[in-house]
Amino acid sequence: MTENGEDSRPGQASGTLQGRVSGKVDQPVVSDSRPFKGPLADPKNYKDLNDALRSPHVSGDSEGKISPYQPSPPSLPRLSKMGKNSSMDESVRCRRLRNSQESLSDPTETGSSTDSLKENGGIPTTGGFNLSSAATFRNSQDSSVGPLTAPPTGSPASRSRGHSLSECEWRPDQQHTNHPEQRARSSKVRLSPVQPSGPLPALDKKFASATLRAANRIDRDCVDYGRWARGGNGERLHRNLSDSQLLENMVLDSTSVNSMKSTFSVLNPIRPQDVRNRSFLEGSVLGNGALLGAEELDRYFPDRRVGIYIATWNMQGEKVIPTNLDDLLLPTDSEFAQDFYIIGVQEGCPDRREWEIRLQETLGPYYVMLYAACHGVLYLAVFVRRDLIWFCSEVEHATVTTRIISQIKTKGAVGIGFTFFGTSFLFITSHFTSGDAKIYERILDYNKIIEALALPKGLPDTNPYRSTASDVTTRFDEVFWFGDFNFRLSRGRQGVETIMKQTVGDDMSPLLQHDQLSKEMKDGSIFKGFQEAPIHFFPTYKFDLGCDIYDTTSKQRTPSYTDRILFRNRQVDDIRVVKYTSCPSIKSSDHRPVIGVFQVKLRPGRDNIPLGAGQFDRTLYLEGIKRRISRELKRREAMKNQSSSSTICSVS
Repeated sequence: MTENGEDSRPGQASGTLQGRVSGKVDQPVVSDSRPFKGPLADPKNYKDLNDALRSPHVSGDSEGKISPYQPSPPSLPRLSKMGKNSSMDESVRCRRLRNSQESLSDPTETGSSTDSLKENGGIPTTGGFNLSSAATFRNSQDSSVGPLTAPPTGSPASRSRGHSLSECEWRPDQQHTNHPEQRARSSKVRLSPVQPSGPLPALDKKFASATLRAANRIDRDCVDYGRWARGGNGERLHRNLSDSQLLENMVLDSTSVNSMKSTFSVLNPIRPQDVRNRSFLEGSVLGNGALLGAEELDRYFPDRRVGIYIATWNMQGEKVIPTNLDDLLLPTDSEFAQDFYIIGVQEGCPDRREWEIRLQETLGPYYVMLYAACHGVLYLAVFVRRDLIWFCSEVEHATVTTRIISQIKTKGAVGIGFTFFGTSFLFITSHFTSGDAKIYERILDYNKIIEALALPKGLPDTNPYRSTASDVTTRFDEVFWFGDFNFRLSRGRQGVETIMKQTVGDDMSPLLQHDQLSKEMKDGSIFKGFQEAPIHFFPTYKFDLGCDIYDTTSKQRTPSYTDRILFRNRQVDDIRVVKYTSCPSIKSSDHRPVIGVFQVKLRPGRDNIPLGAGQFDRTLYLEGIKRRISRELKRREAMKNQSSSSTICSVS
């Protein structure tokens, strides 16, 4: 009810409004339950619109007639009625609008303002009202329901909420339309957003593993592909947007990884102009175009550290190779496989090729043999992940014999050197003179090797200012020297066994107090500048074959740490020790294999390094994979036969 005692329901609102309209009425105004949507909802615009559209039909008097020679707009009976009533009492209309306030959650009034603006694009909001827009507005009014009605009162639930803003105060003019599509869209109910009950947990910007970090990087040459294609201006994003800067602002959880994969493939896209222009010969250490530069290094190794797995084993010349080398190369206590596998063997088996095929079969198709060299029964093989082979230089090797007669190649050393990105590596496996008391002879072997090992040959020295001609280990950034050094424990057999029985846990310091190699290294007489990780395993020499019992022969050799892995670097903390232990499960020799896992720091390089061009032993690779497949098929066949035989039952 209004202040005059009139009912404000929609059915009677139009009648009351018609009673207040002065002048002749050509047709009744149709009542509607929707509010008027359009720029004429404001009564202040009636007079301006009447002046712009003045015609004989609009003015209604003889003074407003237009000359027959002047063009006139078509008759607008509906607009003339509104134009005559431009002096309507504004307070009455606003009061009725306030009495019919609705809740914002009313399903009929929840249309999107963006959609309304798009559909009302033909109706101007400000400025003059020209003839074409007037005709458009008239046609839209004729095809819809009459707008001059009071707004609906809304549901009781919405009236009880008591919003303070009226319909004409909070709803913009351009948000209203009478198109059927908009009415259908506005009938959808929109729920209010759900607010969290507490603070959201902080997102973790760390990576789960080094593999994930390397697998989901974006080539900064391709970061701007989408923007470049959308802009169409041909401008390219500057290359100083590095991958590290990009990932600092990116949270790599599962959602972001999946969204990144949807935009960038696993293999980064390459544009034709990059293939034309990028020669990979222009780069320096910091050059963007260098294949071995910082850009490529950061993409594959975000933390600039490569994993290296080293194994050394004196096979005692056994012809029978263990059928399973998984414990030697792929121990179960390692979370990830490494990038390089270096295997050095002393007194190797007679069939060297068979040994290398077994290694390839064990490592599988993920790895290829980069290089292999031998010196008599000394074998050294280098395996690398196949996707990293392109960043390796040409590989060089050299050998040295420490016997008086050079034709006898049972003692000596073999070394392999190459450059990976900008870091040079040298791997040496050696076999020194045996004997408990021959310490001096072993020192002579060491000195001869570092002087006579002719490496590098054609590779450039990455740091010539620290290199010396008398020591090959100074001519490389990272050096790993491993093998059977034959240094013993300077104590009797019974005394060593007594200490071993008293050893608690993995503390081997009581035994290492009698280690000849540790003493000579402290004195500086051998392995100058080298380090060794702490030893937490029992001596690896000498065992009876096939068991864990130390030598029971007549010689009763003292258990000793003859098999060792040492390392040397040019910069402090370039090499981190991850693991240093023995492999007690392989018992086919009187020595136990010793393995070491290291994380080595890499540096970007120049493109003046002769690359290996992805060369590897293809024949060995195919034979190893063939054997691996055959072994898997046999295993499945055996499991199938076992399962079929277990289902057979006898009926008595």
